[in-house]
Amino acid sequence: MLWNSAGSMVNMICQWLISVLVVRLSVDYTSAGVYSLAMAVYNTFSQVAQYKTYTVQISDVNGEYSAGEYFGFRLLTGFSTLGIVAVYSLLTCRLESFLTIIIYYIYRLASLVIDVLHASDQVHHRMDYIGKSLVMQGLLSVILFAAVFSASGSLELTLACMTAAIAFIGAFFDYPRANSLQPIAIGISLKRSLTLLVKCAPIVVAGIAASAAPSLPRQYLSVSMGDSALGIYASVAAPVAVIQIGAAYIYNPLLSYLSAAYASGDKHSFLRLFSLTFVGVGLVGIICSLGVELLGGPVLSLVYGESILDYLFLLQPMVLCAVLTGVNWFMNDLLIALRSFKATLIGSLISLVAAVLTMVPMQQIFGLNGVTVTSIISAALGLLYLMICLVRVLRQSFKA
Repeated sequence: MLWNSAGSMVNMICQWLISVLVVRLSVDYTSAGVYSLAMAVYNTFSQVAQYKTYTVQISDVNGEYSAGEYFGFRLLTGFSTLGIVAVYSLLTCRLESFLTIIIYYIYRLASLVIDVLHASDQVHHRMDYIGKSLVMQGLLSVILFAAVFSASGSLELTLACMTAAIAFIGAFFDYPRANSLQPIAIGISLKRSLTLLVKCAPIVVAGIAASAAPSLPRQYLSVSMGDSALGIYASVAAPVAVIQIGAAYIYNPLLSYLSAAYASGDKHSFLRLFSLTFVGVGLVGIICSLGVELLGGPVLSLVYGESILDYLFLLQPMVLCAVLTGVNWFMNDLLIALRSFKATLIGSLISLVAAVLTMVPMQQIFGLNGVTVTSIISAALGLLYLMICLVRVLRQSFKA
């Protein structure tokens, strides 16, 4: 678990450094805005690409599907989603951003394919493999971005080189190790694919809604105020994301244990793990919030320059939003692990509807902060519903 957390942290820092470099190596915030737009579009459809099978795979305590079947299914959903992303980008984004969005999606898809191998590593308690892979992915990505983008100024060429590096790591580091733990015969039958497709459909729709809820307000900001405004917002928001990611580091390794305790009816173990996880997520939020409060201004000015200090008013609302989002992630994934798919679907749809209804008036009232206020409202409403559902599920399961 420590290897996994360390690797995830390094990878996250490297991804943040890329968002810093895209500002530092550009003459204005335009490239940062395009890069942020590509991230927002990817986040909207990433749930379709991964089809939420990571959580299903690590909580598949009965071995319903093999690692090779999960791998084949990920390839199917990942490349199918590429077409959806292309059509969506052509319809909703400026044409000059299209190629960057597509190549960024392929770059992230390479990591999503490797995630299937990481899930197999986690099932076999070798999360050290995951951590080492994530370190290599992060370091190579940031090194290549710095080298290629500074030399060419082309986001498209830079992202293509980064994609090739991730594929190389997956082929020559991750696959051999995962295959040594459990032989992986890549492929899945049409019948098995359709069964898994239908089974996970509710949580995929939920994932799309959950991703779109914070992404759509950012896209609206880009359309209404321009790529530069989105670049400023994304630059300030980038370090705050550590709170959400930190929460995932706490709960993700424990989902398989929570699933096993729930399946066996071990109420004491489940509640103990749940309480420890919830407290851990809360502590991460508090620690990171204090860090952002004390160091946010100096760090942002050091990284982005003095001009970013005019936008420090964005920081504190983002902290509250990140904490709520991190807890929301935990509740969503826990309910998926407990196979309560309907609850995650309805909760995510509540968040999405709230975001769509509030993003325009909130931006008109709060300006750049409107994106954050919208996300706080949508996350809070979705979380309230998920907590009610979890209480009901646990009462039914442990009533004896």
